[in-house]
Amino acid sequence: METYRNPTEVQMSQLVLLCHTNHRGELSVGQLLKWIDITACLSAERHAGCPCVTASVDDIYFEHTIRTGQVVYIKAKVNRAFNSSMEVGIQVTSEDPCTEKQWSVCKALATFVAQRESSKVKLKQILPLTEEEKVEYSVAAERRRMRLLYTDTIQDLLAKSVIQDDLERRDCSKMVPAEKTRVESVELVLPPHANHQGNTFGGQIMAWMENVATIAAGRLCQGHPTLKTIEMFHFRGPSQVGDRLVLKAIVNNAFKNSMEVGVCVEAYRQEMESCRRHLNSAFMTFVVLDEEDQPVTLPWIQPQGEEGERRYREASARKKIRLDRKYIVSCKQAEVPLSVPWDPSNQVYLSYNNVSSLKMLMAKDTWVLTSEINKIKLYTLEDDKFLSFHLEMTVYTDTTQAFLLLSDLSRRPEWDKHYQSVELVQQVDEDDAIYHVISPILGGADSKPGDFVILASRRKPCDSGEPFVIALRSVTLPTHPETPERTRGETLCSGFCLWKEGDQQTKVSYYNQATTSFLNYVTTNVSGLSSEFITTFKACEQFLLDNKSELALSLQSL
Repeated sequence: METYRNPTEVQMSQLVLLCHTNHRGELSVGQLLKWIDITACLSAERHAGCPCVTASVDDIYFEHTIRTGQVVYIKAKVNRAFNSSMEVGIQVTSEDPCTEKQWSVCKALATFVAQRESSKVKLKQILPLTEEEKVEYSVAAERRRMRLLYTDTIQDLLAKSVIQDDLERRDCSKMVPAEKTRVESVELVLPPHANHQGNTFGGQIMAWMENVATIAAGRLCQGHPTLKTIEMFHFRGPSQVGDRLVLKAIVNNAFKNSMEVGVCVEAYRQEMESCRRHLNSAFMTFVVLDEEDQPVTLPWIQPQGEEGERRYREASARKKIRLDRKYIVSCKQAEVPLSVPWDPSNQVYLSYNNVSSLKMLMAKDTWVLTSEINKIKLYTLEDDKFLSFHLEMTVYTDTTQAFLLLSDLSRRPEWDKHYQSVELVQQVDEDDAIYHVISPILGGADSKPGDFVILASRRKPCDSGEPFVIALRSVTLPTHPETPERTRGETLCSGFCLWKEGDQQTKVSYYNQATTSFLNYVTTNVSGLSSEFITTFKACEQFLLDNKSELALSLQSL
């Protein structure tokens, strides 16, 4: 039987030769970036059926180095297509052909734009078949939303972040002037650097950026730095054969064991041109490893001038943002505490994680139908340390109206007895809000009322056939700490998905992923919890029906 393979999947296999490596015999990150870009571009063009260009590459965390003689495997496939752009997922692994041992090197997400000279491009949709493809397809829309907000989000977070000013406490005699690390290089774009359209390969530009950044980092540490993280590349415009590219790099800030290098790329056509086009900017994090591959302590950086101090403080802010983002996006679900501290530096990524976790739970194909009572279907899913529930029913009401009613948590006490009162703590933006929920005493005489601090994130569908999403998860706020009078509850992932099934007809699905402690808080046995869910869900249906006419005027104004 032939194994299923995604029709957009492209694979590249490369043997690492001496010409691909640095002085340590390790594959140059710049060379790897070129291979990644070529593989991803071929996948995008296979789906689009026309030439494509790199628009952006998301953050990349390098987990393992690749040495001479090892084999690099790069696999790319289109996760989702939008109007004229596509998200391409890339996985990079390496193998020692002698021992057959394999390592995960990195994962990347790139956005490509299809270009056709004769007509405007309208890409065909991806049809996800496997559970993995359904998850990536669904979450891609949320990642696209985060990408489109990237620049504004970073600027907003930098404005709100309070960065500890530790310059005055540092010994100036042991600090390296930032200007000492400044590097500038010019590259002439030749035909081998360009694709079949004459545009410079995005991977080639990224490789040149990595080169000047490495030189700048080496000037600070007076050694050989190792690149660990690249923050999102965003290409602001194309470059063609014959362009001169000016690459500038400088160390923005140095921390105990790492440093951030900022890189900027500008282009011009003729030597006499005074106006240069800004093509790209990126921030790269380097470390210096000792003989035992442990990071060494780095010298401090001395910012110079107002511009230098701005870069210095922004680098500190980005480091905090990076650490928060990496924890939220990559932390394992089995880790505790479930509640993540809410902070301006992590709000975009926490909202992303909230919605994507619910979409991933929804896309699982191992749900088991446990019971069907009063036309309400109950599914369960046992996975690791979690027991998840999924309830499904059809309600004869407008889908948009149901979405507005259920996304307003302040109205949930009207149908859910586990919500005694709800306080809107913070309206983060149009789609995200934080609530403090008080729940009644559900146990014996010694039991206490409970409370939750919940982030509610709602999303309207991007395409027809997609659901409205209302995602809920616990967060912590310094203004609402735990108290002895109440038992603090936590939920990692829960919420609603609503599908329009016809005129005045909506399929409502509720999902809840619960830990053992949460199950014990609600009830002492699973069958009792199942009964609780079905009874509550039935009350939800009645709530939606009772309020069919209430939002009619509101819907007309949308």
